[in-house]
Amino acid sequence: MERKILTHIHGIEIFRRKIDTLPKNKELLQRSRSLRKGYILSEVIFWKQVRNKEFHRIDFDRQRIIGNYIVDFYVKSIGLVIEIYGLSHEDKEEYDEKREEFLKSLELKIFKISDFRVKNDLRNVMKELEDYIISHFS
Repeated sequence: MERKILTHIHGIEIFRRKIDTLPKNKELLQRSRSLRKGYILSEVIFWKQVRNKEFHRIDFDRQRIIGNYIVDFYVKSIGLVIEIYGLSHEDKEEYDEKREEFLKSLELKIFKISDFRVKNDLRNVMKELEDYIISHFS
């Protein structure tokens, strides 16, 4: 089976990954739409870095429904979930663990970053995302 190139990061080929159709709880559509309009500062900052394929021509979705969960960002072409952890995740360790297990059961990769780091160390966060994508998808 021939692997298709998605993009290049610093000259390194990044390959697409076949992901099966993901389950989607349509009852969450309204909630995901309203979350997209919400203004969590770290998500807005991150979105400005990746929207319109500005990050290495990679297409990111925002507030994507996967099963009974809504993830912050999703890259369909490689099956990558990006989660920004802030106050909304405090006291939700059990829920987050269950959610992460579910996402991994679908063979998705998860890149987690803190709200604080997005706001205060964005350049390094984006570099770490590049490194993560290179290490998992090249």
